[in-house]
Amino acid sequence: MSTEPAGIAAPGGESAQVVSMYISERKIYARSVTGWFANWRWALVWFTQLLFYGLPWVTWNGRQAVLFDLLERRFYIGGWVFFPQDFVYLTGLLIVCALALFLFTAVAGRLWCGYACPQTVYTEIFTWLERHIEGDRIQRMKLDASAWTLDKVVRHTLKQVAWLSVSLWTGFTFVGYFTPIHWLAQEALHFSLSAWEGFWILFYGFATYGNAGYLREQVCKYMCPYARFQSAMFDKDTLIISYDDARGEPRGSRPRSADPKALGKGSCVDCGLCVQVCPTGIDIRKGLQYECIGCAACIDVCDGVMAKMNYAPGLIRYDTQNGLAMGLSRRQRWVRAVRPRVLGYAAVLLLMVTVLLVGLSTRHSFRVDVVRDRGALARMVQDGHIENVYRLQIMNASESPERYHIEIDGVPGLKVVSRSEVSVDATQARWVPVSVRLPPEQAKAVGSGAHPITFRLTRMQTPDSAESPVNEKSTFVVPR
Repeated sequence: MSTEPAGIAAPGGESAQVVSMYISERKIYARSVTGWFANWRWALVWFTQLLFYGLPWVTWNGRQAVLFDLLERRFYIGGWVFFPQDFVYLTGLLIVCALALFLFTAVAGRLWCGYACPQTVYTEIFTWLERHIEGDRIQRMKLDASAWTLDKVVRHTLKQVAWLSVSLWTGFTFVGYFTPIHWLAQEALHFSLSAWEGFWILFYGFATYGNAGYLREQVCKYMCPYARFQSAMFDKDTLIISYDDARGEPRGSRPRSADPKALGKGSCVDCGLCVQVCPTGIDIRKGLQYECIGCAACIDVCDGVMAKMNYAPGLIRYDTQNGLAMGLSRRQRWVRAVRPRVLGYAAVLLLMVTVLLVGLSTRHSFRVDVVRDRGALARMVQDGHIENVYRLQIMNASESPERYHIEIDGVPGLKVVSRSEVSVDATQARWVPVSVRLPPEQAKAVGSGAHPITFRLTRMQTPDSAESPVNEKSTFVVPR
């Protein structure tokens, strides 16, 4: 029976052809590769994963060094304690990361994608496990094409167990950044995880398992937005992985002892290894393609082939479009890399890093928010005094209990009649009601209306400290 789509009758007696918009992606069997860039890639895999898996287990002052406690709304990073009101620092960090990505992309293309992106890192780990259980490229292809045998079932089962183990441990570690990981481990051992903890462990584990085990290059090609807008940051002086057409063409096989010039051929022996090692399955000899993640696996394998043929390395290399077209030296390429776009990115990045570091270094160990009493703007009390009531949220960002002294400025004669000293436990926030009164003669002098005032809080334990008081503005209302 024919599998061709049936024609559909169209006006005028003609038939319309049905074309499927779905194309099944062929499985990519990436070949293992060794070399200088592969070593760098694995060094970053080890660095990023030791950091990710190990950081939650590091302690600081008797607590987890890095913990984002959403339930208590406390965020601990080393000796810093942040509150939700410190969101501006996260904004600054994200801006710095974005600018750094723009700078690195303008200079040397998709370095992040090829070496440090979680998708690349976990795909590398999963591929390594697959390779050690099922074999390298040819063995995996034969195994998948063969009939189901005991050996095939065992190998596939071991691979799935290894993938699931890494995925679940990754999900557990991820949740350990939000729930103290020692408590989380005890809960997991006693099967007493909460519903949300269990959900996020499984969700993040499933995402790791699916993305790194099966989707792989499809995440980079179809799901990641970076691949789509990277061209806006590329120009002809951006370092990209390039195939030297002038040197490599015309390509073709030949004996190792043959002179390629005598045969009328270039340096490319058309072995196809550059395609076999590519994790996204592209042919770099066709030029720059958005699927290229810049992992440089093709450079390593091509340099190995060039060494065996006694040819000079660099047929595939990091180069620029201008460098290839104009035959620029390495020094000339780097000189041209220092161009206005790069200088602009670098200047803005340096400015943002400076602002962020200055903000963190001058950050107070406490902060205060002032909220007016919603019941009444102002009221008259005994002896004709005008009273306004406020609620102060005092947040102690230090890891020791502190006492604070409350003062008020802005209107002559204004006094704090409630307690002016407040204690706040370590890393805690406390709401404190504060009553402020103005004598009747001063109220007549300043007149009715809303008058700007300033609450000043001073840490009492260290009066000689260089830390300045925290000021928070509000208004004092004098009724008509």
